[in-house]
Amino acid sequence: MFGLKRRKPPSALRPVLERDERIVTWARVTEPEPGAVVVTTRGLFLPGRERLGWHQIHKASWADPKLTVVPSTPVGEGDGYTVLVDDAPVVVDLAAPADVPDQVRRRVTGSVAFTHHQPLPDGGVRVVGRRVPGRNGVVWHVRYDPGTDSSDPDVVAYTVDLVAEAARPDEAD
Repeated sequence: MFGLKRRKPPSALRPVLERDERIVTWARVTEPEPGAVVVTTRGLFLPGRERLGWHQIHKASWADPKLTVVPSTPVGEGDGYTVLVDDAPVVVDLAAPADVPDQVRRRVTGSVAFTHHQPLPDGGVRVVGRRVPGRNGVVWHVRYDPGTDSSDPDVVAYTVDLVAEAARPDEAD
């Protein structure tokens, strides 16, 4: 596209990128501390944090001027999957958001290849397949509903079966 130049953050606000990573868009942050939110092909840089891959963000929401990002935290491993819970939300005020909120929403949503919630007698489990930029295939995540005993051997066995079923090529989206 002729004449179009991508806006880059000033060098003081520009994160260190991987070799094949590029900046998509960015916006200045005014609160809680000055800095920048930088959207890249691989993930999201928030002030004072390492990059979050798109597959590591559970939720993101926008209510001008606040961008709220809820990262996921691994709390366990199963047979072919990682058990995740929500980390503390990160809330930043964007001075001039431009297309940052839209790009964050599109990229987080786009990383979801498969999702299925299965009710259980005492709670439930969500199985999610996420695309990871730079990798083939998907990674499998599991989130248990509040009140679900994720250490119960029957729940674990059922979860393993759900992930295996979802991971079969003819079953996944």
